[in-house]
Amino acid sequence: MYQVACRKGLAACVCAPSWNAIGIVAVSEHDVIQNTRVPVTVKSLKTELCALGVQRGMVLLVHSAQSALGWVCGGPVAVIAALQEILGPEGTLVMPAYTGGLTDPKNWQNPPVPEDWKDTIRAEMPAFDPLRTPSREMGCIAETFRTWPDVIRSSHPHCSFSAWGAHAIDITRDHALEYGMGEGSPLARIYDLDGWVLLLGVGFGNNSSLHLSEYRATYPGKAEETNGAPMWIDGQRQWVPIRDLELDADDFVCIGESFMKQTQAVRSSKIGEGVALLMPQRAAVDYAIGWMETYRAEK
Repeated sequence: MYQVACRKGLAACVCAPSWNAIGIVAVSEHDVIQNTRVPVTVKSLKTELCALGVQRGMVLLVHSAQSALGWVCGGPVAVIAALQEILGPEGTLVMPAYTGGLTDPKNWQNPPVPEDWKDTIRAEMPAFDPLRTPSREMGCIAETFRTWPDVIRSSHPHCSFSAWGAHAIDITRDHALEYGMGEGSPLARIYDLDGWVLLLGVGFGNNSSLHLSEYRATYPGKAEETNGAPMWIDGQRQWVPIRDLELDADDFVCIGESFMKQTQAVRSSKIGEGVALLMPQRAAVDYAIGWMETYRAEK
């Protein structure tokens, strides 16, 4: 099935046929079972995540692909339960809840919709509702987490985040509409809290925290764009224009690999059948600023 692309800038969110939104070829459950040595369980997940360095009390932003872990007994419920049990009530768990299908259809690419559909889409697309609007192609763990008891979702119609735990309110409230991955975003609040990023079965291309670096870095060609979304304004559905940077995740893999090699700040370990990467978000963001200012200048 062809997927409608969201903004290019939302890390690893542009979809293509036969690929899921996190850059991994879609596989059947049968294939996952065939490639799993033993079932992945809450107990085994806790053991392996703790060995990686996930600790009680952490502020932890997770990007994930369940199928990369092998066959998980209990599916996304088991993964979320394991993470919450490790972090404890004094910790905070955060996941993306992006809604690329609510962007302006002028930017849709895979495939583009017919030109004569676009006005209808802008006029008829249901308005963003933090409680009801599902995330788009974020994977089953993040989407299950979005609906989890006591989880709070931020209010951005394109790049919202879901959070649970001690700092959930602080991270999700007052998510700025304009420049939605920048200083007024949950990413910046995680930075302020000295949080961590866990890439669970996905690679550096999914590290959306590096978008915060794009706002903070200075490099040639940095530009703004106007997008839009359907929103509720004073009880009425309206199409609202939204200013933002032209974000670009194309070099995130290069940045992440360089960060891992040059700083030794990234911890890597097997989780089930997959690989997980754990890193301090602040260090990754700061490193990416310098990388962008050096290498994006060469484009």
